Formats: sequence, structure tokens, C-alpha cells
Amino acid sequence: MVALAFLPELWTEILIPVCAVVGIVFSLFQWFIVSRVRVSADQGAPSSSGGANNGKNGYGDYLIEEEEGVNDQSVVAKCAEIQTAISEGATSFLFTEYRYVGVFMVIFAAIIFVFLGSVEGFSTENKPCTYDDTKTCKPALATAAFSTIAFILGAVTSVLSGFLGMKIATYANARTTLEARKGVGKAFIVAFRSGAVMGFLLAASGLLVLYITINVFKIYYGEDWEGLFEAITGYGLGGSSMALFGRVGGGIYTKAADVGADLVGKIERNIPEDDPRNPAVIADNVGDNVGDIAGMGSDLFGSYAEASCAALVVASISSFGINHDFTAMCYPLLISSMGILVCLITTLFATDFFEIKAVKEIEPALKNQLIISTVIMTVGIAIVSYVGLPSSFTIFNFGAQKVVKNWQLFLCVCVGLWAGLIIGFVTEYYTSNAYSPVQDVADSCRTGAATNVIFGLALGYKSVIIPIFAIAISIFVSFSFAAMYGVAVAALGMLSTIATGLAIDAYGPISDNAGGIAEMAGMSHRIRERTDALDAAGNTTAAIGKGFAIGSAALVSLALFGAFVSRAGVHTVDVLTPKVIIGLLVGAMLPYWFSAMTMKSVGSAALKMVEEVRRQFNTIPGLMEGTAKPDYATCVKISTDASIKEMIPPGCLVMLTPLIVGFFFGVETLSGVLAGSLVSGVQIAISASNTGGAWDNAKKYIEAGVSEHAKSLGPKGSEPHKAAVIGDTIGDPLKDTSGPSLNILIKLMAVESLVFAPFFATHGGILFKYL
Repeated sequence: MVALAFLPELWTEILIPVCAVVGIVFSLFQWFIVSRVRVSADQGAPSSSGGANNGKNGYGDYLIEEEEGVNDQSVVAKCAEIQTAISEGATSFLFTEYRYVGVFMVIFAAIIFVFLGSVEGFSTENKPCTYDDTKTCKPALATAAFSTIAFILGAVTSVLSGFLGMKIATYANARTTLEARKGVGKAFIVAFRSGAVMGFLLAASGLLVLYITINVFKIYYGEDWEGLFEAITGYGLGGSSMALFGRVGGGIYTKAADVGADLVGKIERNIPEDDPRNPAVIADNVGDNVGDIAGMGSDLFGSYAEASCAALVVASISSFGINHDFTAMCYPLLISSMGILVCLITTLFATDFFEIKAVKEIEPALKNQLIISTVIMTVGIAIVSYVGLPSSFTIFNFGAQKVVKNWQLFLCVCVGLWAGLIIGFVTEYYTSNAYSPVQDVADSCRTGAATNVIFGLALGYKSVIIPIFAIAISIFVSFSFAAMYGVAVAALGMLSTIATGLAIDAYGPISDNAGGIAEMAGMSHRIRERTDALDAAGNTTAAIGKGFAIGSAALVSLALFGAFVSRAGVHTVDVLTPKVIIGLLVGAMLPYWFSAMTMKSVGSAALKMVEEVRRQFNTIPGLMEGTAKPDYATCVKISTDASIKEMIPPGCLVMLTPLIVGFFFGVETLSGVLAGSLVSGVQIAISASNTGGAWDNAKKYIEAGVSEHAKSLGPKGSEPHKAAVIGDTIGDPLKDTSGPSLNILIKLMAVESLVFAPFFATHGGILFKYL
């Protein structure tokens, strides 16, 4: 008998939910502080509570308008009006999207129940366990029922994660704009606190729901931990299914509006970005929230759920599950619990310990969040590994049990954690305009849009190299130490600081919206300069967030792949076998097919948007002069209708492929499909995201005109600037629709294959059986 973990089971039962509740309470506290920034006419009134409120988090500071001898309170009312329009547009879209997604959720839940229940002919009799036939496990019908329940729970949690993130972002955007009147530091704190609300709420609620689900399911399953954690995998499938539709639908929405607004407004009419005369401007700002906030929230929740499920499935058939060591079994949840506490401490460095006083301090403050959280989390992982794991234990490794030490598992988590940081900083190097790659792209605009596109594509391809090496090293080290369980916890290590990562990621769209509101409300150019500085830093951090999501997706999908082949009874995947090689080829093709569908969807929706914006400029008298108001609602409707319609085919491609391949061609061919999609999907996702991010920041580099080099390419409206805008427009669907959605594709197909593995192993490959 292997020794049990040092931490008693009772303490584990207490610690995990307590950490989750602490995260939720902290997010609510951050929301309370943000809510004290009033979007009302008395915004600038001195605080009645005296000097206590006049620090860096104070609300009684003088305003920039007062400094300039102007204090027009109608501007505040205008900000509130714009915020309401954005919030209502985003809420309306998400409710429409969720109605369609809800129908899918019900249909797919029924498919899960029928397919898994049919494995043993809907028998209610107990069966011999898959990995130990001397013991009996619960019937397949129970796995079908509980997998279906877990799927619905994961889907609902994912939907709520995206929706609450969107509501928080739309609540905070105008508040960030109004705080910019006091200084860039005040605006930064509001935007970052708002991002932290989303980060902690999502990380903590995802952990709490998963923990409660495990304990409730355990009442029925009892000693059958193999069946219990097999059923739990439905939780990850539900989370990623909703994330796919959220990412694709939101991405199509935001980029249709963005491309339409840019092509007509900035290039044809030569008006500023977010100019209130542009009919697509409200749809553009709504899109930032439904795509970058709601989509990213659901995406990272899905990654967390799948990484946890992959680790739990492998652990359940290792010594942790065999010996019923609950504390060691919950090691993935303990890592996430420690991550919440570490991120809480890290957040204080940005909001309380240090004060942002200048524009140049914004980006370092955000980057320091990543470094601080990684360093502290390394210590946290060491503590969890010491108290939560036995000194020696065994891990299931394709039919055998591999002896592993607790320090080896600590290294597995750490290699994932630090690989995430490396990927983040490489992404920053290739997408930030502070470095030469983006500056070279900007410089290529001298000779037009063609050279800009060539340089941008080259940058994206080159940016794949180091992240792939980082992922490869992580896989080698973690698999060498602890087989597929090591890969799963390495992915969890990369996601352990998800609260901080999401806070930084959500900060970007909030700042972007704040700048849009400042422009639309006609606020001082000095305020717009401050919001632009916030937005520029947010662009880079958003790219870093996408890098984390893609890197973790690679590790998660490999861990799920390992769990799938074990559950499906495949001991080796031989690439020289025709069944496997055709799967590899088809799997490698799928990310290209998916990208083609999503990019064409953006193009089709943008075409309708361009035609509508042109129509309004040409037919509404006084629109260009600013004496008439554009019809924002029609543009919002175009984006909504197009995204709902266009998200269905790519979603069906991803969801149906594993079912069709597994049923008709069997588990070996499906193994090839999963491996092929993983290998090509990661490359395309990284290059697409970084190319789009580089084009965006090359445009902003020219617009800001901070350096002599940038000034030589500007100003706005110059030929190099127009070439940069074209590059940015091409890059928009790459970085915000196709690229980020691909990481969901590779994860989702892997977790879906794992959930349906018993069905495929029993009934799959009918074409080969009868040929």
C-alpha cells in the first residue's frame, strides 16, 4: 500500500471550497470598488468623506476639464448613454446566441445519453471495471446519465462565465473613461480591477462547481472512482462546446463590425476610429465585449475544465484512485486553489502596492503581474506537492503503472507554468510595437499594403518557433516524469494563474471601449491620449492571453488524447498503418477548413456591414457634418444576424467530426485525426494570432507617432497609415476569430473523443468491420 498524502482528507474537503469562496468574495470586493465610480452628473464633485478618498484609489480628485477651465457635465451623461447602448447591444446579442446554443445543448446532451447508454444495451447491472476486472463498477447507463448532467453543468457554467464577464466589462468601460479625466493611473486601476472581477469570478466559480459536482456524484458512485471521474469528463466537454460557439459567434460579430467601420470610416471617409458619425461604431464596441470578453472567458474556462478532467481521469486509474486517496486525487484542484490565493496577492501589486503615474509604466505593470504570479506560484506548487502528494506513488501509463516521486510531479507543473510565461513574453516580443518586429512591419508600410501583408505573414510564421519549442520541452519533461498525468498537470500549471491572466486579458477590451466612449462623447484629446495608451498596452496583453490559451490548449489536448487512447483500448498509434495515416492527413486539414469557414464568415458579414455604412453616409443628410445621427441599430442587427447564422457550420464541423470518424472508421483513425489536428492547429493558431496582433500594433505605432521613426510614417491619413489600416483589417479575423477559435477546436475534439470513447470502442469502425 502506498502512503497517503500528508494533508488529511478533511482539510482537503475544507480548503478547496474555502479558496474558491475567497476568490468569489475578492471579485465582489473589486466590483464594489469599481461601482463607487459614479456615471452621473456629480462625477467630479469633491468627496464628502474627506482626504481618505484622495489617494490613488480616490474619487475626489480634480478633473482635466477643470484644469482646462471647462467642466461640461453633459459629457458625463453622454458617456452613460453610450455605455447603456453598448451594454444593451451586447446583452441582446448574447441572449440571442444562447437561445440557439441552448437548443444545441439539449440535442447534444441527448446524444451523449443515448450513445453512452447503448454501450451495454442500456443495462442497469453492474459491470467489471475496465482496468481491474476483479472489481465491479457502476453500469454504462449510469455513466451516460452522469456524463449528461456534467455536460449540462459545464455548458451552463461556461455560458455564465462569458455572460458575467461581458456584464462586468460593459459596466466598467465608461467608468474607465471618466476616471481618465483624473489621470492615467486612476483609469488603469478601474480597468484592471474590472478585469480582476472577471478573472477571479471565473476561476473560483469553475473550481467550486467542479468540486461540488465531484462530491455529489461520489454519493452515487461510492468506491467506483473509475466511473465517477469518467462521468466528470462531460464537464469539460460542456465548457468547451459553449466556448466554441461563443468564440466563433462573438469573433464574427466583432470583426464584421470592426472591418466595416475601418474600411469605410478610416480609409474611405478619413474620419477617426470610434468617431460617432460612423454607423458601425456602436456595433464595433459591442463586438469587443461579446468576442474578446465573453468568448475568451468561456475559452479559458473550457481549458481549465478540460485540463482538470484529463488529470482526474488518469489519476482515477492510478494509485490515487486505486487506494482512494482523496487528497492526492484532488491535486489538480489544490493547484487551482493555490492559484486563486497567489493571484489575489499578485493583483494587489497592481492596485494597492504601487501606483501608476505615467503612461510608460502601464505595460511594465501588466507584465510584472505575469512574472510575480509565476514566481509566487512556483513556491505555492512546491507547498501543494509536499502536503498533497505521497512521497512515492504510481501513475497509469498505457497499461502499466509507473512509479513517480512527488518532486517529479512538482517539476511537471512548474515546467508548464514557466513555459506559459515564455510563450507570453515571446508573444509580446512579436506583437508589441516597442520591439523591432512590429516596427519593421510598420516600416514596410512605406511601400504600400502589399509589403505590409508580406512582412506581417513572415512575422507570424517566425513567431511560432520558440512557443513550439517551449511546448515540446514541456511535453518531453512532463511525460518523462509522470506519463500523460504529467502532461495534464503541466497544462494546469500553465492555467494555474488563470485569474491574473484573465484580469490582464479583460483589461484590454475594457480600455478599448473606454477610448471609444471618449471619442464618441467628444472628450478632450488629452483624455483620448490616455485611453489610447491604456488600449495600446491592452492590445499586447490580449495577444499574451491568446498565447497562453493556445499553449495550454496544446498540452490539454495531448493529455486528453492520452486519456482517450487508454480508455478506448489503443496501446500504440502506428503512423505507418493506413487507418492512422488517413486520420493524420484529415486531422491536419481540419484547422485549415475551419479557418476558411470562419474567415469567409467574417468577410461575408463585413461585406454587408460595409454596404450599410456606405448607404448611410450617402443617404443621410448631414451625417458627415455631424448634424444628423447615424442608425446604429441597423448595424448592430447586421452583425447579430450574420454571426448567429455563420457560427453554426464551423461549430458543426468540430462537433460532428469525432462522432463521424469514431463511428464509421474506429478509434485508430480517430487517434490520427486528433494528432493531426493538434499538430497543425497549434501552428496556425499561433501564427494567425501573432500576425493579426502585429498588424494592429503597427497601425497604432504609426498613429501614436511617439518616435522619430513613427512620425516619419504618419500622421493619420498618410499613405503608410492607410497601408497599415489595410493590414490591420486583414489581421482582425486572424487574431480575433480564426486564431483563438482553433485552440478550442483541438481541445474540443479531444475531450469529445474521450467522453464517447466507450461507445467508439464498442460500436465504432463499422466500415472496417463490414468491408
